[in-house]
Amino acid sequence: MTTLDLDQLTAVDVHVHVEQDSDGCFSLDRELLDASAAYFKSDEHRTPTLERIAEYYRERRIAAVVFTVDATAGTGHPALSSEEIAEQAARHADVLIPFGSVDPHAGKAAVRQARRLVTEYGVRGFKFHPSLQAFEPNETRFYPLYETIADLGVPALFHTGQTGIGSGLPGGRGIKLRYSDPMLLDDVAADVPELTVILAHPSVPWQDEAISMATHKANVFIDLSGWAPKYFPPQLVRAAGRMLKHKVLFGSDYPLIPPDRWLADFDKLDLPDAARPLILKENAAGVLGL
Repeated sequence: MTTLDLDQLTAVDVHVHVEQDSDGCFSLDRELLDASAAYFKSDEHRTPTLERIAEYYRERRIAAVVFTVDATAGTGHPALSSEEIAEQAARHADVLIPFGSVDPHAGKAAVRQARRLVTEYGVRGFKFHPSLQAFEPNETRFYPLYETIADLGVPALFHTGQTGIGSGLPGGRGIKLRYSDPMLLDDVAADVPELTVILAHPSVPWQDEAISMATHKANVFIDLSGWAPKYFPPQLVRAAGRMLKHKVLFGSDYPLIPPDRWLADFDKLDLPDAARPLILKENAAGVLGL
């Protein structure tokens, strides 16, 4: 079996969505997929299969953290199988790193599934999207899930800030942005200090809060996915190159933002040279235990 060789990779992309499974089922209904694609102006290859994702990243010598989002309770749409994603990713272990997703509303069943996904399927972390999954992440009824993830020794990646899902639709299709305020995760990071928390995306309109959290708490990191770097808030660029250079991770949000476009923009940012390899690969290697 092939294995991931960090020395042969140019980067680790910690934020890659699997939107279609091998049976042609999609992660979201058509209206939400179309609204997201329109928001990102992404018309080509919006829903690549895992096989295609592996080929795409192998061609670029980049490793990809791949996941779906189980938002069954929040959207009423059946989730893709994290178990299937993990099994398929294992066949492409030279470039794919599987994360799992569980529906927090499932309670004890979510806890059992999380443990099984790590111990039996080898997932290396978990993805949450509070707005899409319709939950306030600092409600203590979800803490047994976080404590289990911490006990398993893997990170939890949370969507924060604005989302393109539901964008432009009446009422945003009922998706509430406030669930993705990163300050809700400050409670989680404080109350479960053994849990590694990754704040996904520039957390606009709460960017300063995210920077403050990552500065204050050793277990909080930021991924830079979901925005082309030329649009990053200036305070995020300053922090990424200096005080948070060991806390920031490359993520693209593929297939909505291709890594080629992200990396081309990243090359033009005003960053110290010493920060670039940390952001592109070394920080992720540490967080993921590669």
